[in-house]
Amino acid sequence: MPANTTASSGSSDAKKSGRKKGRRARLLLIVLVLALVAGVGYGAFWSVSTVRASYPQTTGSIELDGLDADVDVRRDSYGIPQIYADSDADLFRAQGFVQAQDRFWEMDVRRHMTSGRLSEMFGSGQVETDAFLRTLGWRQVAQKEYDTVLDESTKKNLQSYAEGVNAYLKGKDGKDLSVEYAALGLTNDYKPAEWTPVDSVAWLKAMAWDLRGNMQDEIDRSLMTSRLSAKQIKDLYPDYPYEKHQPIVGQGAISPVTGAFDPAAEPSDSIGSGAGTETAAGATQGLSTQLSSLADTLDEIPALLGPNGSGIGSNSWVVSGRHTTTDKPLLANDPHLAPMLPSLWYQMGLHCRTVSASCQYDTAGYTFSGMPGVIIGHNQDIAWGLTNLGADVTDLFLEKVSGEGYQYDGKVKPFVIREETIKVAGGKDRHITVRETNNGPVVSDRSNELEKVGQKAPVTNSAPDRAEGYAVALKWTALEPGKSMDAVFEINRAKDFKSFRAAAEHFEVPSQNLVYADTKGNIGYQAPGKIPVRLNGDGTLPSPGWTSEYGWEKKPIPFDELPYEYNPERGYIVTANQAVIDEKYPHMLTKDWGYGARSQRINDLIAKKIDGGEKISTDDMQKMQMDNSSAIAALLVPKLMKIGVSDKHVREAQKLLEGWDYTQESDSAAAAYFNAVWRNILKLAFGNKLPKELRAEGDCLNVPPAKSTGPVDEQKRLVRECGQRDADSAQPDGGDRWFQVVQNLVADPDNEWWKVPAKGREDALDSRDDLFGRAMEDARWELTAKLGKDMSTWSWGRLHQLTLKNQTLGTEGPGLLQRALNRGPWNLSGGEAAVNATGWNAAGGYEVVWVPSMRMIVNVGDWDKSRWINLTGASGHAFSSHYTDQTDKWADGELLDWSFGTNAVEQSTVDRLTLKKP
Repeated sequence: MPANTTASSGSSDAKKSGRKKGRRARLLLIVLVLALVAGVGYGAFWSVSTVRASYPQTTGSIELDGLDADVDVRRDSYGIPQIYADSDADLFRAQGFVQAQDRFWEMDVRRHMTSGRLSEMFGSGQVETDAFLRTLGWRQVAQKEYDTVLDESTKKNLQSYAEGVNAYLKGKDGKDLSVEYAALGLTNDYKPAEWTPVDSVAWLKAMAWDLRGNMQDEIDRSLMTSRLSAKQIKDLYPDYPYEKHQPIVGQGAISPVTGAFDPAAEPSDSIGSGAGTETAAGATQGLSTQLSSLADTLDEIPALLGPNGSGIGSNSWVVSGRHTTTDKPLLANDPHLAPMLPSLWYQMGLHCRTVSASCQYDTAGYTFSGMPGVIIGHNQDIAWGLTNLGADVTDLFLEKVSGEGYQYDGKVKPFVIREETIKVAGGKDRHITVRETNNGPVVSDRSNELEKVGQKAPVTNSAPDRAEGYAVALKWTALEPGKSMDAVFEINRAKDFKSFRAAAEHFEVPSQNLVYADTKGNIGYQAPGKIPVRLNGDGTLPSPGWTSEYGWEKKPIPFDELPYEYNPERGYIVTANQAVIDEKYPHMLTKDWGYGARSQRINDLIAKKIDGGEKISTDDMQKMQMDNSSAIAALLVPKLMKIGVSDKHVREAQKLLEGWDYTQESDSAAAAYFNAVWRNILKLAFGNKLPKELRAEGDCLNVPPAKSTGPVDEQKRLVRECGQRDADSAQPDGGDRWFQVVQNLVADPDNEWWKVPAKGREDALDSRDDLFGRAMEDARWELTAKLGKDMSTWSWGRLHQLTLKNQTLGTEGPGLLQRALNRGPWNLSGGEAAVNATGWNAAGGYEVVWVPSMRMIVNVGDWDKSRWINLTGASGHAFSSHYTDQTDKWADGELLDWSFGTNAVEQSTVDRLTLKKP
């Protein structure tokens, strides 16, 4: 029978209008498939059978080579599979087969991305992307991991998974695999190759890249030096507010007795700072051209994972059974990533019919298509969730190039050279040379502007002569072979906190906050990861590579010194990208935490319940996930309401804020207006003062030349500068760092940041209230242009829309093809740094650019009362009924019942497939 759903509030008409477009696309299926060829310039016609040819068989039986015994695949009404097998090998063979049935196009594109081979599929437009990815060498590192580091049991599971994928591919042409291959076949004779175990391992490198920490901040701070002073840059990167936003771990320190982290130990009085705070600022100022070019490259690498920014994070929290209505822990998780179609996640259950030494798994949750095991979820004993820890695991190094080598401690060391050939569909092969220093690959080789990096950079006397400039190398922990793939299987098998922590020790990259709960009532947290110890500097700016005074220690922070908690007295643990532990901790994890707006809101919601003597239910956890409260609105609206407004139209808009409760519902006109005001405050106070390399494309200003000195003749010396950054990653993005920036300045109404010189017919702004008044005026007319004069029709959702795009042909293909593959828009509630983190970039507009990519609430011990939802659906096939069948419910904050036990799965099964031993 169909799976039940637990509904939240009813959907608005605005939301329904977005869904009609998705339904209309499906109704036009026949018209679209008949017209697709004309859309790409060919003269044949597709039939409906072409589209349906790739739909998976989900009932009956299929012989599957290599099985030791028959395997059952049971799917519910949303197409979510639960697999039952008698051995580990059969379980992972079936997982590979089933994921390939639903998602092989996505899997194939991902492996081409991670190996720098997108040009083989999509042609010359992907050559620069491939060249950069080849330079990073993800595939080579994954191969080394598989050959030399991973446990034999892990390798067997990877091999079994690959066998299952290849069993599905056997005898199939492209059109039998997905409609995208049929479209690709019109311009390219590409044929998919067999899957390999290393294809699976390499995907972890892509995730590590997406969650790599502060590399963009490192670049941006350097770019700011062309227009801002050191003090101004400090204003824009304030210290973490420990006194207001509590860190994850509330107590504990490294024990002076054992040398390991002890949750009961008292921290020393000396405040830990990790590495010294000295930086190579003298050698990095003025790197605008070259670092801007690198930033442009990073915008594209990899485009498939979406933008990096302050919103890329996650929420997770766990509440002890003494505070819940179930008397057992409740655990919630919703990772924030770029929206993509299909979703990054694939829901699945992996069940051994009898758990034994030869069949060790009974687990369910969210998986990655192309990788065996469960990434986030639970087994029969424990549950776990992940959020990005944000550890600083990357550093950029300036390298002094001399002939065929680079300078290091007064000597010339030879590069490690690697030649790469990029095959290009429909074109000639491209050849590149990759150079590596002891600090990593030379990423500046991948850009013409970066070839002579540092040519105009002022340097200190201790730096070598610049001659033709400096190269830029990237040092990154993920470029060393590691055991993260082992950790996935170890966590899936863990029985208690001890075995969970043992698994976490191998979870090296990406560095994630791990929350935990078990059926015995315990809750916990562990900070894992391979986190470097710097010899000098703090990782906030590029470092000099020509001296051994910088660089990293040979070994990272020891795992047993990393913070953890187990059954803390407060009875709950919250992780939402805030600081892991206070500033007394002796190791530097990063200088660029998320600033804690989301985490503190979650802490406050939980504490309010507990302090009021109430128990927390599954419904309460679900409501918390959908909390739309805006912390910055609560700070600014009382001040905005005190500003006198003479223009009656602006006053009319200002009155929308009267009595507003600061929640950002999709039908709220007040939320629409406030967020427009916030966007304009940021632009006037900060955005227009940033260098062009950080501002959004198309944002053009007349400004004094960079680093100009003395009085400025406004008529003669102003130059026209247009923004260069992709809108999704431009600054100021409006995230919680900017919340903190404004909070630090708002009590000083005469601060220089609030002052703006006269421009054209516009008067100068001399104070905070002047600037706030102008922002309210500008916001009024911006929304009039976007939403119309009649404010009764305004709503946040009309501005704040989500469009789901197929991550390849849905973004770059012909318009008709994009319309066939994409879905939406949906009008969304939530916002930047809200718990319901439907993020938008204030420098670029209001469009949703990152989202809770899934949501789950695990009812520990009573597993069948758990709930979950995915952003899209189980299927990657564009016209399948499971392509986006969870999205409407996701947008409304609804969750599906999550069957785990055999009886519950049986009751929810609608399709049953037997994979038979030949």
